[in-house]
Amino acid sequence: MALALAGAMLFPLAAQAQAPAAPADALRVIFCGTSGPLPIPNRAKACTAIQAGGALFLVDAGPESTKNLMMWRVPVATVKAVFITHLHSDHIGDLGELNLQSWVAGRPQPLAVIGPAGVDKLAAGFNLAYETDHGFRKAHHEHDGVKLPLAAGVLKATVVTIPAPDGTAVVWNEGGLKVTAIRVAHDPVTPAFGYRFDYKGRSVVVSGDTRKWPPLAVAAKGADVLIHEAQNNAMTRQMAQGLKRLGNDRMSSIMADTVSYHTEPVEAADLARATGVKALVLSHLTQAGLPMFTPEAFTKGMDAGGKLDWRLAQDGMTIDLPVGSDEVRFGKY
Repeated sequence: MALALAGAMLFPLAAQAQAPAAPADALRVIFCGTSGPLPIPNRAKACTAIQAGGALFLVDAGPESTKNLMMWRVPVATVKAVFITHLHSDHIGDLGELNLQSWVAGRPQPLAVIGPAGVDKLAAGFNLAYETDHGFRKAHHEHDGVKLPLAAGVLKATVVTIPAPDGTAVVWNEGGLKVTAIRVAHDPVTPAFGYRFDYKGRSVVVSGDTRKWPPLAVAAKGADVLIHEAQNNAMTRQMAQGLKRLGNDRMSSIMADTVSYHTEPVEAADLARATGVKALVLSHLTQAGLPMFTPEAFTKGMDAGGKLDWRLAQDGMTIDLPVGSDEVRFGKY
């Protein structure tokens, strides 16, 4: 009782957040970060959490995402692996904090970091940056049965190589969960990956950042849910023109460049229909929260291609895919 009271006092907002009831066994998705790289209120940078078989897995760890998971009381000590789609900063910026917080909470083994070439340097860099901090915490807090083994507090990298530009590779197969990396098209960022999670007959695919890429539809065939990035390029061009009129030619140019390697909502809808998935969720919403953004304008034309169950992701949205069912349950923290 005293411990519960202390927790409520220390973390008042977390105490108010109640996790939605999960089925006894399910593949669960938690949207821990749904924005692009621009600062947007109430949205962390790219992060999608997957729970299966009592373990937690993340696709990317963008800034602010660890805070979300902890505020919602997601058991971060159960995290086993982070699957990195690519090495843009908005997808990796919170990796050090995730590693620290899950280790302090009791994670018993190194945190696997799996992804394209460069994740070895990524892991080594965060390990070095946090090395002194870990030593301080061990020296101060390791007493009276509390253990903080330094060997468990590190990131352990696995570099995935997929030679074919439309290829795939199984990168995790443990506890009934199989994770497949899928090469996508985010040039000049290459290689870049999406990931497919299969657990006891249920499955979800996370696209990562990519332009419209038909091989992704092939890899996503038979999945229950497709989570796909989305950028409205008309809005992007409008922003670029506005920046130019304000005399900010540098940011105008950078903004205009992004139209070449992202997927428009209408394109994501067409790809989802090609996969036959039960539901499409658009995430990594670059324009959400900006002055010209409305859901209606952002998604205009998505329904023109035919029937499709789709929605826009929000931080805290959940999806439950119960084992032994074809049900898709949406909820929210």
